[in-house]
Amino acid sequence: MKPDQKSQPSGENPEPDLSQEIEQVERSLLSLKERYHQVEGDRQQQAQWQQRRDRLKHNKSQTAEIKAELKQIQQQLEMLELKLESQLFSWRSLKKPFWQVVRFGGMGVIIGWILKSYAG
Repeated sequence: MKPDQKSQPSGENPEPDLSQEIEQVERSLLSLKERYHQVEGDRQQQAQWQQRRDRLKHNKSQTAEIKAELKQIQQQLEMLELKLESQLFSWRSLKKPFWQVVRFGGMGVIIGWILKSYAG
């Protein structure tokens, strides 16, 4: 064996890790595509509801039926807006930054205590 070649322990193969990573990336891409299509559909539906609401608001005769429909449309728009906002924001996306803040913030507090004890 040449000195520049690294020996791998028997039974270890780096390719399964690579194939698992590729599969995970593909699953993430698929879920991202699904989310994108869902957001696009929700945005189109939101635009349709807004157009309907605007037409009803500009209607000269404001009957009880129109007012009830306007209220229902407003509720639908609020639900869509909440759905769009909540699904773009997930707790999983905050997991890594949260622990980084905890780790580095904690280190800053500890370093501050040490410096204060030396200075004071």
